[in-house]
Amino acid sequence: MKIIEIRTRVIEWRGKTVPLPPHFCTNPMDAVSPMLSKATMGTFTFHSWLIVEIFTDDGLVGIGNAALAPQITKQTIDLYLKPLLIGADPWDIEFLWQHMYRKTMAFGRKGIAMVAISAVDIALWDILGKSAKQPVYRLLGGRTKPKIPVYASRLYSTPLEELARESKRYKDEGYQAMKMRFGWGPTDGAVGMQKNLDLVRTVRETVGDGVDIMADAYMGWNLDYAKRMIPLLEKYNLRWLEEAVIPDDIHGYAELKKHGRVPIAGGEHEHTLYGFRELIEARAVDYIQFDTNRVGGITQARKISALAEAHSIPVIPHAGQMHNYHIVMASLNSPMAEFFPQVDVEVGNELFWYCFDGEPTPTDGYIDLDENTHGLGLTVNEDNLKNFEVIE
Repeated sequence: MKIIEIRTRVIEWRGKTVPLPPHFCTNPMDAVSPMLSKATMGTFTFHSWLIVEIFTDDGLVGIGNAALAPQITKQTIDLYLKPLLIGADPWDIEFLWQHMYRKTMAFGRKGIAMVAISAVDIALWDILGKSAKQPVYRLLGGRTKPKIPVYASRLYSTPLEELARESKRYKDEGYQAMKMRFGWGPTDGAVGMQKNLDLVRTVRETVGDGVDIMADAYMGWNLDYAKRMIPLLEKYNLRWLEEAVIPDDIHGYAELKKHGRVPIAGGEHEHTLYGFRELIEARAVDYIQFDTNRVGGITQARKISALAEAHSIPVIPHAGQMHNYHIVMASLNSPMAEFFPQVDVEVGNELFWYCFDGEPTPTDGYIDLDENTHGLGLTVNEDNLKNFEVIE
């Protein structure tokens, strides 16, 4: 079997989007917001997506995707990765990953080039599953759980009555865990700290003590602010505090974890086995949250999962999506997965629902993966792509 063609398409949403209010979610731009004239959350919306299709000479098509900087990621694949792959055997997947990694090493050990490699690698694993007539998780080790527990991941910084209604709905739908976002950070002072606490208190009082709550600062805090917030959050029994500092501040992560008052999660914006080795050696996180379509694809995700297991650090990948679910299903060290509810387009996390058919939906807080699936189990919804501007 040989690769004969690779097609990349950037799809840009041109439909209706939900306007985001100020303080919808903290983010790294908040630190410079006093110098800006508008709310910073708009910087972290992404209303475009990259679809990668790899075609083989025996008629198989592997599907991969990426959500970060799709246009530049597409160029990276077209200019640097595609020439390495045409004519190659997709079963040589470790060699192909190393070839792509080393070809782009001078400029792409992290960031865009690794996102590009991730999208290609996911498509290659989809081909392998289709070639073997097995779901990808079986190639990774098979089932480790009857179904995958998922947590509802939304609960942005909205009016408290609205936040309570949304929290109650997730509990009524059977979720045993849910994640919320903070709305305020260091530039908002003590008043903002109290508003953050109002958010957490509202969710906890709504769902009770029998549901896990996680809270995400999305890189919008710093070490000083997090150290002040954590004692105030402790009584709400958070399962974890996520991305309390920027990804490069590994020592900040380690200092927060060292205090042991609230478990610390991170890794959504880290890349490759080497990046996670640094996090683990620094004793920086209690939970690892790589995203398979950023971290280096399934080839890297499975290695990081094994490394984390050796250090007894649970892996709960960032984002829903099928590539992450296959990783979770095949790992006993991944107790649950994230799930983005299907809502109108707001920050962009929802676009994969419009791009693909086959993504599973929960029943009573669990999803299952079809044993009869070959590959990842996704197809491109070409009809829905009419809602996008398509760049080929």
